[in-house]
Amino acid sequence: MEKNTFATSAYIATSPKSAFDYLCSLKNLDDWTLFSRMKEQVDEDTWLGSASGYHKNLYYHVKKLDSKLFYGIEWHCGFEYQKYFQVYPVLLFPPDYIEPGTDEKGVYFHWLSFVDPKRQTQMIMQGIHTVHTSECRSLKGILERKAGLTQAAKGCYFIDTDTIYVDAPIEVAIEYLKDLRNIDEWAHLLRPDGKITTDSGEFKDEYDQKVKVSVRLHSLSKYYLLEQEHFYPEYNYYQRSVALLIPTSYAFGDPDASGLILHRITFWKADKSVSHGKLQIEDFGAESMNIKRLLEAKAGNLQSFDRGMSYIPKTPELVNSR
Repeated sequence: MEKNTFATSAYIATSPKSAFDYLCSLKNLDDWTLFSRMKEQVDEDTWLGSASGYHKNLYYHVKKLDSKLFYGIEWHCGFEYQKYFQVYPVLLFPPDYIEPGTDEKGVYFHWLSFVDPKRQTQMIMQGIHTVHTSECRSLKGILERKAGLTQAAKGCYFIDTDTIYVDAPIEVAIEYLKDLRNIDEWAHLLRPDGKITTDSGEFKDEYDQKVKVSVRLHSLSKYYLLEQEHFYPEYNYYQRSVALLIPTSYAFGDPDASGLILHRITFWKADKSVSHGKLQIEDFGAESMNIKRLLEAKAGNLQSFDRGMSYIPKTPELVNSR
């Protein structure tokens, strides 16, 4: 797992629009975060405030994502106005996006955080999981209380993720992954079994069950979202996942950072009643390793694979070893 990337998720029993409106107001960070307190409004979308991980103030900026699929925002932070080195994408998945036709209400909140290796402190790295997990719990409680609940609601699904660093140009990754005809190279649990086009095709899984696969690429802010859907026609069963392809330079606010972060978001039944498709997050992780190996080979970065799953800032020694 990419060690500089952190993901936090929760089911929240409120409407996607209510969650979105609440998150768009930076002043609400005062209520649900550990110690992000907005002190001075700088412009319509920016505040100067305190932070949990630093002994100095940060500029906080919020940006709404332009997507027809679901609501989303980004938080940006930095020590100087309009010079932000931290980006926090937030996606709000409605239940019927995860399971078409469901009557479940609410929203699935997914919060992605990046910590630039050049700016990391030991406290931030050791504390981010605890802090963001607890803050997510706080956010859930506040929004559900506002919706009239007196205890934590449980969703039908939970979110799990797999993240890996790929040292290849994002343009190469996009062209390769959006073309379903390449899936036979990196998805080891599927075998072609019929006509395959760039965005849809027929396959058989490891149990020889028929599965129709489709992919769709969407632009989000400075990065991309790749939807992948598996449909088992004999069982009327869908398994949908999405992948974010984020330039490393954008994720860590470092123009010298090469490659991309591949962040895969998966949805699982809370009662773990999965019989078809991927059965565990490791199935996605194995595919991601294959994708990393193949894309880095295309880019000529054969040494990067040996250095593992995480982004490491380039040093003269690493540059010369490529």
